Amino acid sequence: MSNTDLIIPQRSRDIGDFLVGRFIPFIHKKMVGPFSFIDHMGPVDVKPDRPFDVDQHPHCGLSTLTYLLDGEIMHRDSIGTVQRIKQGSVNWMTAGKGVTHTERSPDDLRGKSYKMNGFQIWVALPKELEEMEPSFHHIPAEDLPTWEDGGASFKLIAGEGFGKISPVPVHSELFMMEISTTEDYLLEINGQLKGEIGILIETGSITACGNTVDAGNMLISKTDDACNLQIVGGSRIMLFGGPPFPERRYIDWNFVSSSKEKLEEAVERWNNREFPEVPGDSTYVPHPKNKS
Repeated sequence: MSNTDLIIPQRSRDIGDFLVGRFIPFIHKKMVGPFSFIDHMGPVDVKPDRPFDVDQHPHCGLSTLTYLLDGEIMHRDSIGTVQRIKQGSVNWMTAGKGVTHTERSPDDLRGKSYKMNGFQIWVALPKELEEMEPSFHHIPAEDLPTWEDGGASFKLIAGEGFGKISPVPVHSELFMMEISTTEDYLLEINGQLKGEIGILIETGSITACGNTVDAGNMLISKTDDACNLQIVGGSRIMLFGGPPFPERRYIDWNFVSSSKEKLEEAVERWNNREFPEVPGDSTYVPHPKNKS
C-alpha cells in the first residue's frame, strides 16, 4: 500500500461517557512524522451530572498537545501546573522521564451543560531527549499565527509551515495546523510543509488525487508527492506531521519510547506508585493489564 493511497477511517471507542475517534496508531501506519497518537474528543455535550473527569495518569517519552475546538478543561500535573485550557489555545506538556496529570471540568462549569470537542495528541521525543526533565507550556489562542487566503482561514498550532513559526516550544521538526473554509478552496501543499503529512477531516470533505474523503477520516501523504487538496466550503481540516525519526518507537499504554526495556521500566514504576503525583490528588488510574 503506497503512502499516497493510505486513507485511515476514524475508529470509535468508548471512555466512559465519551466517544473517542482514534486515528493513529493504525495497523498500517504507526506514526506520522513524530506524531504517535491522536484522539478526537467529541463533539459531545457534557451533562450537569457527568462532568469531564480524567483521573491521575502517567506519561513518559513524549509531549502531549491538547487543542480544543469547543469547551474548557482544567489541567493539573505533578510539576505543579494548574492551567485552564480554552478553545483555540494550546497546552503543551513534555513528559520526558515521567509526569502525571489530571484533566477535569473547571469548577465553575461543573453542574452545567456545555459542548466538548477537541484533540488529544502525543508527539514522541527525539531519542536523546526521552529522559529530559518534565515541563509545561500554555500558549493562548491569540499568540498563535493566523492568516486568511481566499475562502480559507489558517492557524499554525505547532511547529513550522507556510513560512510561519508557532511559539509552542517543540523538540523536533514538525507541524500542526487548522484550516477552515467558507467556500471551496484549492490548498497547494507542495513546498510548504516538511516531512510526512497527515490530513484529518474534522468536518466537511476534501478531494485529493481524484478521491473524495469525508469527515471522520485521515489521509496520509508526503511532501514530495502530495497532491493539491480541494477543500469543500464549510470544512475544517487539520494538517500535521514532519520528518520521521530514524529509530522505531514503541507504545505501551501512555508511554512511548525507542526502547522496549524503558517501557517495561515505566510500567513497573507506575505499578509500584513511583511516579511523581499531582499535588493534592490521590486518584490513580491502573495500567490496563492490572484492571480487575
